[in-house]
Amino acid sequence: MHIVRRSLDHPDAVALCAAVQAEYEVLYGGSGDTSPMRVADFEPPAGSFLVGYVDGQAVASAAWRRLTPEVAASEAPTGEIKRVFVAAGHRGRGLSVLMMRALETDAFAAGIARLVLETGPMQPVAIELYRGLGYTDTHGGGWSIYQGKPQVVILEFMLPRAD
Repeated sequence: MHIVRRSLDHPDAVALCAAVQAEYEVLYGGSGDTSPMRVADFEPPAGSFLVGYVDGQAVASAAWRRLTPEVAASEAPTGEIKRVFVAAGHRGRGLSVLMMRALETDAFAAGIARLVLETGPMQPVAIELYRGLGYTDTHGGGWSIYQGKPQVVILEFMLPRAD
C-alpha cells in the first residue's frame, strides 16, 4: 500500500469519507458521525488526512486533527483521530495497522504526544485493532461529542517521547 497525505476536499478523501459515513449510518442509524470536519483542521500543522492506495485505487483513510489543551483536557499536545477506514474488499490484510502507524508517525512528527479517538460497540474489530495497538480507555474531555452516550468507547495512545 502507498500512503499519501491529501486534503480533506480531495476527491479520494471525499469518497472515503462518504463510504465510512454510509457504514456508520448502517451500523448506528441516523446520519453517521456528526462531528464537524473542516478542511483546515486536517491541513498541516493542524492535522493530516492520509489516503492508502492499492494498485492506484484509494482503499483506506486515517486522519488526525490537533486539539487545544482546553478541549483535549490535557497538557500533552493532543490529536483526535478521525475517519479510520478500509474499504470492505480490502479488509483483513493489515491495511488498518499500516494506516494507524502512518497516522501516528505523522502526528508525532507534528509534535503530537497523545492521540485520542472515539468509537462504538458496533465496531468490535476496530476496538480490537486499537487496543491491540496499545490504545487504552480514557475520558472524553471537551473534544468528545459522544462522551456520556451509552457504550461509547473513548481511547487514548501516548506516542513515544523523542528524548
